[in-house]
Amino acid sequence: MDERRPHSAEKRRFHGSGHTRRTVLTTIVVGGVGSLAGCLGGDSETPDPIALDDGQECDNCGMRIEMHPGPVGEAFYGDDIPPSLPEDRKNGVAWFCSSMCTYNFILENEERGYEPQIAYGTDYSRVQYEIRQDGGTQVISAHLEADAFANLQDLTFVANSEVEGAMGGSLIGFSDADDAAAFADEYGGELLTHDEITREVLSGIGM
Repeated sequence: MDERRPHSAEKRRFHGSGHTRRTVLTTIVVGGVGSLAGCLGGDSETPDPIALDDGQECDNCGMRIEMHPGPVGEAFYGDDIPPSLPEDRKNGVAWFCSSMCTYNFILENEERGYEPQIAYGTDYSRVQYEIRQDGGTQVISAHLEADAFANLQDLTFVANSEVEGAMGGSLIGFSDADDAAAFADEYGGELLTHDEITREVLSGIGM
């Protein structure tokens, strides 16, 4: 029987909002491990997020985004478009079926010299989400509307929880760090800030 558990951001404020969030501009990663650096989100004129409910296919793995559960993402490259993207995409946007695909694409292309102007991910502090059973696996609902997104820099992620997304193991993001901590208390996992997500970290999620 499916476990449908609506959650609201209003009901999940537990310990105040005194957490600070580090930004990618304060971190330099050495030793060959990629990290998301540069000016991500630093331009006040960057594009707003767009909805991903119009048949878009993931630019990292090719899956149709609206057919799968879990967090999704998008990144805007402007005129500095990675070669794998169509040149006629407005604002050089790339879209993704999961947070894993989002970070894998961004980090891989960053290593090739392409950095997004800004990137967004599903913010589960903003939506009323559900945890349900899908083939014996717990998954979290997808939210594809534009106002469900937040800047990746502003999210605290739960990694390696009991809850999965489109690609299995997932990074489930919350703009309220207390919401992330409460989710991890209930479903397990570890908390990661944006600048802590590297190619090495991604390779260990879901293992």
